[in-house]
Amino acid sequence: MSDPIRVLVTGAAGQIAYSLLYNIAKGDVFGKDQPLVLVLLDITPMLPVLDGVLMELQDCALPLLREVIPTDKEEVAFKDLDAAILVGSMPRKEGMERKDLLKANVKIFKSQGSALDKYAKKTVKVLVVGNPANTNCLIASKSAPSIPKENFSCLTRLDHNRARSQLAIRVGVPADNVKDVIIWGNHSSTQYPDVHHAKVKVQDKEVGAYEAVQDDNWLKGDFISTVQQRGAAVIKARKLSSAMSAAKAISDHMRDIWFGTPEGEFISMGVISDGNSYEVPSDLIYSFPVVIKNKTWKIVDGLAINDFSRGKMDATAKELVEERDSALEFIA
Repeated sequence: MSDPIRVLVTGAAGQIAYSLLYNIAKGDVFGKDQPLVLVLLDITPMLPVLDGVLMELQDCALPLLREVIPTDKEEVAFKDLDAAILVGSMPRKEGMERKDLLKANVKIFKSQGSALDKYAKKTVKVLVVGNPANTNCLIASKSAPSIPKENFSCLTRLDHNRARSQLAIRVGVPADNVKDVIIWGNHSSTQYPDVHHAKVKVQDKEVGAYEAVQDDNWLKGDFISTVQQRGAAVIKARKLSSAMSAAKAISDHMRDIWFGTPEGEFISMGVISDGNSYEVPSDLIYSFPVVIKNKTWKIVDGLAINDFSRGKMDATAKELVEERDSALEFIA
């Protein structure tokens, strides 16, 4: 067996982490033969809850789990990390403006970025989940100048999985019969779920999504709004935000970083926009279609973009530019 890797999960007393930690600890993310040290970071008032999570992880008697370290200290949490999954963020409270939320989170992710810079391995792979995820990811990256920008990504895999599932349900096929959906832009209600390049396997034949669904109005209307608003719909129904599906998406995202994307298939990830071929402004964390090999992602180039897509891609970029500029003002 190889040496243990150190994996940090922040917001570790929360409900996403509660679904996620078992997936990681049993080998679903970093491999069935990869021993782990799990580091759990949360705020001081949550330490008693972390002790309960620690007990449960111990009680699972998992062979790969070598050590669990619960802490409220960044210098402990970020030390020598191989992977950091930043789930914890300030949730939006009633009556809170988006800019207030942004301001509170800029502070958190500036601090965690600095801690990554100071204590983590320079090869660390960082996934930001806490919202607003794209901008939080950008701030963390800017606060960790010694770690390559390419090592930072934000989660749009949940949106990707939602889009994939909605198509599969509509056509009446299993979800893995659908591939190459794209989430462009921000993990917010301006995101653009794009199926112009998606493929659906129907009766052993692979066809385009538009041919498979045969309802252009649905694909350009309700399909997009369902994916964009899905998080809000879950909150309305459960009175809690998505946790099981978020944990599954985090696992998918990190596993693909570690082991690569399947041959001939791309996935969606929020990554640095510098040098992209889709006219997206640089210096944003923007969700693109990517392929991953040897722990390195590459944006899929050369996909045709029609006027409908262009408008939606520009709208979500505009929101991200505004978020970034506000966040940088708060830092200044």
